Amino acid sequence: MKQSQETPRSQKLQAMRHSAEHVLEQAMLKLYPGLMMAMGPAIEDGFYFDFDFSGKISEQDLPNIEAEMKNIIKKNLPIRKEACPMKKARELFNHNPYKQEWLDEIEKKGETPTLYWTGSEFVDLCAGPHVASTGEIGPFKLLTVAGAYWHGDENQKMLTRIYGTAFETKPELDRYLWQIEEAKKRDHRKLGPKLDLFVINEDIGKGLPLLTPKGTVVRNEILAYEKELEGRTGFQEVWTPHIAKSDLYKRTGHWDHYREIMYAPFGIESETYVLKPMNCPHHYMIYASRPRSYRELPLRLSEPGTCYRYEKSGELGGLTRVRSLTIDDSHILMREEQIDAEFELCINLVLAMFKAFGLNKYWVRLSLNDPADHAKYIADPKTWKKAGRKLEEIVKKSRLTYEIAKGEASFYGPKIDFMVKDAIGRAWQMSTLQLDLFMAKKLGLVYTDADGSEKHPVILHRGLTGSLERTIGLLIEHYAGAFPLWLSPTQVIVIPIADRHHSYAKKVSASLNDKHLRVELDDRPSSMQKRIRDAELAKVPFMIIVGDNERIKGDISVRTRGKADLGRMSLATLEKKLLKQIAEKR
Repeated sequence: MKQSQETPRSQKLQAMRHSAEHVLEQAMLKLYPGLMMAMGPAIEDGFYFDFDFSGKISEQDLPNIEAEMKNIIKKNLPIRKEACPMKKARELFNHNPYKQEWLDEIEKKGETPTLYWTGSEFVDLCAGPHVASTGEIGPFKLLTVAGAYWHGDENQKMLTRIYGTAFETKPELDRYLWQIEEAKKRDHRKLGPKLDLFVINEDIGKGLPLLTPKGTVVRNEILAYEKELEGRTGFQEVWTPHIAKSDLYKRTGHWDHYREIMYAPFGIESETYVLKPMNCPHHYMIYASRPRSYRELPLRLSEPGTCYRYEKSGELGGLTRVRSLTIDDSHILMREEQIDAEFELCINLVLAMFKAFGLNKYWVRLSLNDPADHAKYIADPKTWKKAGRKLEEIVKKSRLTYEIAKGEASFYGPKIDFMVKDAIGRAWQMSTLQLDLFMAKKLGLVYTDADGSEKHPVILHRGLTGSLERTIGLLIEHYAGAFPLWLSPTQVIVIPIADRHHSYAKKVSASLNDKHLRVELDDRPSSMQKRIRDAELAKVPFMIIVGDNERIKGDISVRTRGKADLGRMSLATLEKKLLKQIAEKR
């Protein structure tokens, strides 16, 4: 186990990207006089900036903008910070409503505006940090041009956003650019519909994906394995409705903290209801439905529950950002002395899922509260400190690499967010384990202890993979659509060479089907080569070819995805091989 901290190198990289963003602004002002600067930060993989511009900028313009940026960098202009009185700052940006809005926020906080000068020619309102001069900016690349609403609000003005990135070395930049190109090939928003896994239909609505039969196979296989793991470890599955009274969410505190992601309330007779944005309150009510004894604890309730959350149109994306999502949720209600064992159990379940998915690079983000942010969290500093220490102790004991994310906790408790890297090195957030020392007390959930006294249980909130939709999107991209056998919608396709082989091909298909293998028979009148090529494009793991020799001898010829020819074998041999591979989650 080791703790991952932000290193001086990563701090320098962020500062360098921030400075590259300022150089982008300076270049744009020179090339496009009259545009107005809005806002733009350094982000995890680079930087972007939003411009208010009446003209049109396309990706064909990026090389010209890059050339001007290189000129500025070559001059090695000093980058200087200046604390600026509010009055002077307002005068400096008096024609820029975006900067004035930012200055309003700074003034509300009682802070002093800071400016960053690049040489003596360019200045912007900025909190920093930056490198000392433009010459310290490493290899960079402008990537894309997009439209973006101010503040992400579709009722606001559409701005022109330019994305870019910068690295300290050319090989690092080249690696990142390769990753971008590879990601385009793996984009689940294109691959998913192409492989007939899901569709987004405008008549249904944005952010409401429809899983096809093949996509549903993938979903069901994930859930089946989760239920298998949970069945071995004492979880009890429940089912809860998709709506609840709004008063329930007011009691739990979700109404105050998550109101912006909840859909509008609606009336049924004289009562007010909402679509559920999370499963937690429903599970609490199952616990509260009858008296509980310490002998029942830990009580592990699980449910793949569909929830509904409002996401702005501009933030939606395929399966990874949706408005209807299925959370493979569990809530474990337990005694305080059971915390360590239950977290160990859940960590092992998460790692078992990662292994089955072939996600071998992972770490955790320990998300703690920000004690200074009183509005975001339940006010109880002593309990927050206790919960945070306990979670860090658990993470250390588990020997997981971790980083601390201050201010990222849920309003009711700290959490462990599991991060994974996919096949091309991109980071994704998946599973979450949260320690909740507040909610049982808030809702009056109790159990009778051995001495007859009433106590409040501790709650562990567990999202095994997070959102199933997001997980499927991740896996499509991780595998580039070529799922392992156990997840593949079609595991075997049988291809008869000619019409006279159809009868034997049907017998082969029937035998595979009897073994609960997912098989398709492709007896179209197309050529054998075309049907093999189509199976490859559909990323089917195994192809069985049957002709005269196979029919006469009662065996089969087998090809695997990627054109590897396994040769002739008995059908029983292949069935045994496939069933073993599926059992081993390969």
